[in-house]
Amino acid sequence: MELEFDFFKSWVKEKLKMDLGAYKEKQLHRRITTVMNSSGCRDLRAYAALIEKDSNVRKIFLDYITINVTEFYRNKEIFDEFEEVIQKVLVPRFQNLKVWSAACSIGAEPYSIAMILEKNRIRNAKILATDIDDTILMRAKEGKYKESELKNVAPSELSHYFQQSGSEYQIADTIKSRVQFKKHDLLLDRYEKNFHTVICRNVTIYFKNEAKNEVYRKINESLEKGGIFFTGATEAIYNPASFGFRKLSTFLYEKV
Repeated sequence: MELEFDFFKSWVKEKLKMDLGAYKEKQLHRRITTVMNSSGCRDLRAYAALIEKDSNVRKIFLDYITINVTEFYRNKEIFDEFEEVIQKVLVPRFQNLKVWSAACSIGAEPYSIAMILEKNRIRNAKILATDIDDTILMRAKEGKYKESELKNVAPSELSHYFQQSGSEYQIADTIKSRVQFKKHDLLLDRYEKNFHTVICRNVTIYFKNEAKNEVYRKINESLEKGGIFFTGATEAIYNPASFGFRKLSTFLYEKV
């Protein structure tokens, strides 16, 4: 079976342009096996052939592997601290903020940042939101959310920035227009430069150490000096200086 995983990862990289070799193997193999079994296939060569032939199977595979668990203001107390950093560090330091929400999933994260900017009347800012998954990016651009994904949104924000339609909430155009969405693979694609803050949360926990370290290095290179890297609550960088960062808190790092 191990040889089949090697074949499958090579096939995915060639055909789907996705580097599964950078993911932690035990977690990855478990997820691949689960989604393969749900398709009715019993070996990875047959599953690869089915993915290539059936666009719906391909969509299900990509959606499952890319792990799109998210919500607005995920870990609210952390977002509150990040809002303070935007106000007290980034706005005084940089004239026109350039923000990157990497691996943005369904858009909850970049739209949360857009609401922070709107609430604080920060107009001179651009938000780039990227993800590897085309289907997820389409949903993010649409901007429709379930109530469970909005549990951390204050009632005043919910009434001001969303329009309820049945069981869903549509985000306002004033917030949507602040975010530009684009497909991007953190492992394979080039990183844009000159960002003032990069938000990349709950992603590197799935990567092997070598891949994780490479992502941190590239994020540092994509930031302006004095820029801020906002990472996940469980993704503390244990040696930030080796990547050119100074620790501000467990999840906020400044490029030095």
